[in-house]
Amino acid sequence: MRNETRVERRNARFQQWEALLTNRNTRHRLGEFLVQGVRPINEAIAHRWRIRALLHAGNLKSQWARDLVEGRVADEVIRVSPELLRELSDKDDDTAELTAVVAIPPDDLSRIPLRTNGVVVVLDRPISPGNVGSLLRSADALGVDGVVLAGRAADLYDPKTIRASRGSLFAVPTVRAETPSAVLSWVRSARAMTLVGTSEDAVTDIWSHDFTGPTAVVVGNETNGMSTFWSEACDATIRIPMVGSASSFNATVAASITLYEISRQRA
Repeated sequence: MRNETRVERRNARFQQWEALLTNRNTRHRLGEFLVQGVRPINEAIAHRWRIRALLHAGNLKSQWARDLVEGRVADEVIRVSPELLRELSDKDDDTAELTAVVAIPPDDLSRIPLRTNGVVVVLDRPISPGNVGSLLRSADALGVDGVVLAGRAADLYDPKTIRASRGSLFAVPTVRAETPSAVLSWVRSARAMTLVGTSEDAVTDIWSHDFTGPTAVVVGNETNGMSTFWSEACDATIRIPMVGSASSFNATVAASITLYEISRQRA
């Protein structure tokens, strides 16, 4: 067993971990967040995110957990009391066997390595962490190069985002950008990329647009849709035809349908 630090009471370090679950400002001030679950932790390790610490309560039941604790995947391994680990767990009926403290990477658009015929998604001020996580799963499944959160948005490292992404957060380079103008400049510098927005008011049906070239898809805010900035910046705006009484799709659903159409056309 490698050397371990022990935390048996609610000291200052434990209180910092606890704050990572609920406090956005703490996450970004410390530059770290908590991750639980076999798949998310495995994906973080596989994609070489820095694991600052692995927390466990001893008596590890799975070979998976024992291998990680014995290995060198984390900067340190910390044994905490079962009661404290339970307080950090996002499981309602059980305690996570391992909790990883993971470093937040820099918000640098150069982290998104665009292919010659690449696809990126720009999320315009998304409100729901769950929607962001679900969109990351679709982006991962459909081969997107990267995702950008533009403007004031839901926290990318909120526990709800992590859970909803099912580990895809670690597979798809995702960057936060405070100003939409910085994102637009980056898109315009990326190999003649076409900027395509989704809107219920558009006149062009999704299957009528040619998605075979490099594409940036803009997904509007869940409540208000695309901002005026993005509406004016887009080279094209498409709609997803619907039947029934619904006036629009959920933002994540609309984005997923659009990404699938891109994949279908390119197949």
